[in-house]
Amino acid sequence: MSTWNDLLESGRPIVADGAMGTMLMANGLEFGDPPEVWNLVHPDVIRRIQRGYLDAGAQVILTNTFGGNRLRLELHGNEDRVDQLNRTAALLARVEADASDRGALVAGDMGPSGQLMASIGGTLTPDGAREAFAEQAAALAAGRVDLLWIETMSDLAEAVAAIEGARQAAPALPVIATMSFDTRGHTMMGVTPERAAVALLEAGAAAVGGNCGNGPDELVPVIERMRAAVPEAVLVAKANVGPPLLVGMTVEYDTTPEAMADYAVRFRDAGATIIGACCGSTPPHLRAMAEALDASNR
Repeated sequence: MSTWNDLLESGRPIVADGAMGTMLMANGLEFGDPPEVWNLVHPDVIRRIQRGYLDAGAQVILTNTFGGNRLRLELHGNEDRVDQLNRTAALLARVEADASDRGALVAGDMGPSGQLMASIGGTLTPDGAREAFAEQAAALAAGRVDLLWIETMSDLAEAVAAIEGARQAAPALPVIATMSFDTRGHTMMGVTPERAAVALLEAGAAAVGGNCGNGPDELVPVIERMRAAVPEAVLVAKANVGPPLLVGMTVEYDTTPEAMADYAVRFRDAGATIIGACCGSTPPHLRAMAEALDASNR
């Protein structure tokens, strides 16, 4: 099995997986339903999706726990199932990663709380955020993840609280943290790539970067700006497959696997070490990206 340090010391780009939500909706998840419950009712689907990304070339797969913190689960009355849902998700991913011949790592996925921080008019305090994220991180660690992956953050205070909570609950695990720069090169809360990179690293993240957003073309300059601000940092690029397009009652994305393959190389050239895809992506997108990175590296 590989470790986080093994992947970094290889000197090669590290391929992370693609979208989970997109694939779940293709398998019947209804809009608005909690994806995390599928870890219990449809574990075969979760494992099949993760196996598809592993077969496509992923070296890191994320657990199906994006909304697995207590505050987000409360929206569906599942706030008392944090340990069950997260631990189960970690075990499902662990089985698939261990069965893969590429020594893949399992990353415990942690998304936003869905609440506003008190500093910008909401009710969520830093202590409350740290507690919620620490609870989720502890459950993921109990399920034997290799690292913790905080993503799609817009508020820097919440992102920092998530890192602190994760490190408090599982101090031995590396923490990756990415934010979504979807508003003219900033997050929705006005955070710049430079400010994000510095603050997230200072909070203890082992790697930082951008994910989600409006498409891969907007993430390239984000990575370039982070690289300029923190030259020695390990950077992550995990973009949406273009902006979402509403076609009838479904959401579609028009960026092809071939286009994402080109962007994968551009992310690498901009300074990213960990490269994957976010909303709208599928195993064919990831396979094209992994093959392009491998070919350009050779």
